[in-house]
Amino acid sequence: MAAEERIDKWMWAMRLFKTRTIATEACKKGRVTIKQGGTEMVAKPSRTIKVGDVIDVKKPPVTYTFKVLALSENRLGAKLVPNYLENLTPKEQYDLLDVVRISGFIDRRKGLGRPTKREGRDLASFTAETYEGGWDLDFDDFDDDDDL
Repeated sequence: MAAEERIDKWMWAMRLFKTRTIATEACKKGRVTIKQGGTEMVAKPSRTIKVGDVIDVKKPPVTYTFKVLALSENRLGAKLVPNYLENLTPKEQYDLLDVVRISGFIDRRKGLGRPTKREGRDLASFTAETYEGGWDLDFDDFDDDDDL
């Protein structure tokens, strides 16, 4: 086992990101910071980490915090991940995630997204009334001489 590992490769191996490319992009965008010793720095994809480092990963709106317990360059099964990292994310961050999830349904502006059940029923009754009543057109009112 190596004493150091690339941050992007480690985050992919620990299943923090679905692909290594996404992990690399997160580093390039400045969403990953490393606390080594007493210093905190924005991580480039090639930055190496060691056991004991603390990593902050920003996935808006939440900032996850992890402590490196062990290194692995191979992708792990989900059950093995807790042996390699410790989740230090404060509960407030998870509460923030719940608030954002709930507010997405409450603050939906009318006309955006899927219609609600009520809006769907109103639309169905409107179209049913329109087509059941038929069009009350009298074709005798149209003259052949009129250009439409």
